[in-house]
Amino acid sequence: MNKLFRSSLGWIIFSIAIVGIGLVVYVQFFRVASVQYRTQAVEKGDISQTVSANGTINPVSLVSVGTQVSGTVKKLYVDFNSKVEKGQILLELDDALLAAQQKQSAANVHSAQASLELATANEGRMRSLFAQDYVSRQELDTAVQAKKAAQAQLQLTQATVEKDLANMAYSVIRSPVSGVVVDRSVDVGQTVAASLQTPTLFKIAQDLSKMQIDANFAEADIGSIRVGQMVRFTVDAFPNQNFKGVVKLIRLNPTTVSNVVTYDVVVNVDNPDQTLLPGMTAYVNIAVAERKNVLLVPNAALRFKPATAEEQRPAANQMPTGNPKNDGQKNGGNRTGDSTNNAKPKDEKHLSGHPHEAFSGKVYVLDQNGLKPVSVSLGITDNRNTEIAGGELKAGDQIVIGEAQSEDKSKNSGSKPPMRMF
Repeated sequence: MNKLFRSSLGWIIFSIAIVGIGLVVYVQFFRVASVQYRTQAVEKGDISQTVSANGTINPVSLVSVGTQVSGTVKKLYVDFNSKVEKGQILLELDDALLAAQQKQSAANVHSAQASLELATANEGRMRSLFAQDYVSRQELDTAVQAKKAAQAQLQLTQATVEKDLANMAYSVIRSPVSGVVVDRSVDVGQTVAASLQTPTLFKIAQDLSKMQIDANFAEADIGSIRVGQMVRFTVDAFPNQNFKGVVKLIRLNPTTVSNVVTYDVVVNVDNPDQTLLPGMTAYVNIAVAERKNVLLVPNAALRFKPATAEEQRPAANQMPTGNPKNDGQKNGGNRTGDSTNNAKPKDEKHLSGHPHEAFSGKVYVLDQNGLKPVSVSLGITDNRNTEIAGGELKAGDQIVIGEAQSEDKSKNSGSKPPMRMF
């Protein structure tokens, strides 16, 4: 009886194992057979490749107004956003000390004039006495030298007076250009010292209808930028509005921060209605290459790879599912260089006339026989789509951009953990 029970239990365990293995094989076969793919037709169109950077909008001419003399601010005549003309008074410094110094210098002039008059009279008497042989030649020469020294001292004191008058004039700060005050750094009662470095009192933008952007581009992108190229940019203040500019200058002074080298690219911008304000952050895009009427594939197709060899064949009743253009755009956030395919150089013409390298890639075409890999040569990219520069791909081919998840599968994907099969 015990032997019969053990034999029956063994057959039950063996039967359960066979059923379990069969169930696993069935589930796996059903999953593989039901794999569906999202596809998109290869189309022709235009594409443009851009390089991007952030920059700051600044006036073309920004004049910093300082002071050459020290003193306390006595009067302010302008404020932020004040429009000023060349020569207009901006502020006045307290000139009490300067006026006292000027009076002292004027008194020194009178003293020097008196000394000169005395020296002139002595020289005249010495010449008269020397003619009558009452004094020697040496005494006459001494009187002549005293007169010349008095004349020099008078000129020195007169120059001191002129310097003091100039300092008094410098206590009244005037605008050197016509424009708009964009910054004021002092208030009434504040003391400014111009002993070692000239302090900045105001900043005046000469013409806000002409602005420029100082944008820092990485050294990997600087080779594609040329003077005269068209620039498009946006600002946070007007996110739905696009602005245009022109590359004016590529400064040859690199900046290195954490081993990252960038170059300052100056972009000229017309601002006739003065919509753009100094200090705004500009998000700059420069088109460095463009193609017309070329084959385009979404970048998602270049990144797609079948999980297993069995998944390269669809179900018997499966046909290409739809043509969701948006799928390629959503998954096309990376450059073609993000794909894991090997690169083969191929010349392509740049907008600037310089050769650029093309890369090789692989896409999967879906037909009645399943997935078929197709090798292609890649051109430029706009981070959504990539140009097909060569290969067997043609317009209208259905290329795979990803796997299509069924509605039931997506609903139950996070509800329960999968059952573990023994």
